[in-house]
Amino acid sequence: MRYSIAYTPSASDFLGHAGASWLGRNIFSGEAVEHPALPGVGMDEIAFHTALPRREGFRACLKAPFRLRDDASEAGLLRALMRFAGTVEPFSLPDMEVARLGDCLGLVPAAPCEVISRLASLILHGFDEFRAPLSEEEIERMAPERLSAPQFANLYRWGDPHVQDEFRFYLPLTGPLEARSSERLRQSAQNYFRPLLERGPMVLNLALLVEQEPGAPFVVHSLHPMGRVSARRIA
Repeated sequence: MRYSIAYTPSASDFLGHAGASWLGRNIFSGEAVEHPALPGVGMDEIAFHTALPRREGFRACLKAPFRLRDDASEAGLLRALMRFAGTVEPFSLPDMEVARLGDCLGLVPAAPCEVISRLASLILHGFDEFRAPLSEEEIERMAPERLSAPQFANLYRWGDPHVQDEFRFYLPLTGPLEARSSERLRQSAQNYFRPLLERGPMVLNLALLVEQEPGAPFVVHSLHPMGRVSARRIA
């Protein structure tokens, strides 16, 4: 079993519903969701290009999937995450947009967001004590030969190449795309999400995700409201 800490809109949030439909799976229930009908893009095409991120669900990773150390427990992780969430005040993300991330598409802040990078760093350091070291097999699956020197160092120190200065906040929307379809799908996704992106979404909770067995889809184990009690009433 593996765990991950992430941002995801709540189950009742319109952005969360839109993301679940785009990817074809609800990250809270694990159930399949019908893809949207969009001009110029068939539902079967969306299904094909969202196959990879569908397993992870509509979420932005703040701590990469990890196995628990032998001397750690799920109950201890839950207590620590609950306490930590209470020390971080809710905040708004900048306006979001659909952008290219290498060969893929993702929903990203349209402007730099120091607060989310700082939150990711706090989670990285604060919860590393729960993480079991990666096995050699797990490291090999991450193709370390393709990483830059900083990413390679991050992989061995933190179990994730994309942390610290290499961190980027995003919600994955597709797997790798061919150049000829990338811009068309980006525009379709931007038009689809645009009505929900007129104002940056609020980050009100931290989500603990769980992968029950290797290759299983990630689902939300629990949501942990951020901030003091007064702030939690807003959520």
